[in-house]
Amino acid sequence: MGKILFIRGGAVGDFILTMPAVRLVREQLPNNEIEILGYPAITCLATAAGLADCTCSIEDARLATFFVPGAELDQEWCDYFSSFDVVVSYLYDPDGYFRDNLNRSDVQTLLTGPFRAVEEQPFVPAALQLAAPLNALALYLERDDSTFSYPLSSKSAALPLRRCVALHPGSGSASKNWPLDLWAELLSRLHHQLDVDFLVTSGEAEHSTIEQFLALLDRKNLPFTHLQGLNLPELGAVFNHIDFYLGHDSGISHLAASAGAAGLLLFGPTNPEVWAPASSKMKKLVSKDRSLAGLEVLEVLDALAFWSSSHPNRRD
Repeated sequence: MGKILFIRGGAVGDFILTMPAVRLVREQLPNNEIEILGYPAITCLATAAGLADCTCSIEDARLATFFVPGAELDQEWCDYFSSFDVVVSYLYDPDGYFRDNLNRSDVQTLLTGPFRAVEEQPFVPAALQLAAPLNALALYLERDDSTFSYPLSSKSAALPLRRCVALHPGSGSASKNWPLDLWAELLSRLHHQLDVDFLVTSGEAEHSTIEQFLALLDRKNLPFTHLQGLNLPELGAVFNHIDFYLGHDSGISHLAASAGAAGLLLFGPTNPEVWAPASSKMKKLVSKDRSLAGLEVLEVLDALAFWSSSHPNRRD
């Protein structure tokens, strides 16, 4: 049995877009042990989905010297890297210092991938770009429409009994967010048209605005549950059981798509040809002026007609 290491920093969406590459290795080289070096709160998605055997935290000060040319390297980390047959690194390394120091650590086969997908014509989906380094192993990702199974926990199993629509009203950038008052107006109309309840998720990026948004929903007497205290795999399991998802170009939207949820994503300044989840269940609505502030509630309602007319039942 061989050993393969993926090194992946970045945010939630960056990691989920890399998961199809990890699964490609899992499926095509099943007798190899796969480990992921990254942020544990994010990389746990890969172990929960059965893609990786274990993870290791990248948050170790001793790794800092690996980004310094000619530095004295920590021997324990050198031994760690050299224990793998293949290392695939997606770390930001514009000067190649990390790559050179991995080679000094006697890494057997080192493949380097992009830290971030590029938005250049012809536009290529990010997941395909991130899997491209595996071509050196004669592994080719032919499709990036990937869904994963996240196991239910006692927390994620406690779903509302009524029909529910999940919403993540934020993202990692304010420019990618639809105004909160427009979200509140949209939810109000959906509730009165379809009699649905709402699951609202939030993260660190929404820390300063989520209470304001929840207060808006309260003032409109909308039924909602604010999901808190779930880790990413638990949240993914929730998304596998919702009726519909609404969001922006965000990591949580990628999580919902990876769990197989149907939904609608609002795009402004980012290019959906590159960044949108490949799931056929996730529809995209792109603002004509590339600014989400210019997107009207009626436009979003029109885009939701395909779902509201079908009036789906909960998926079990």
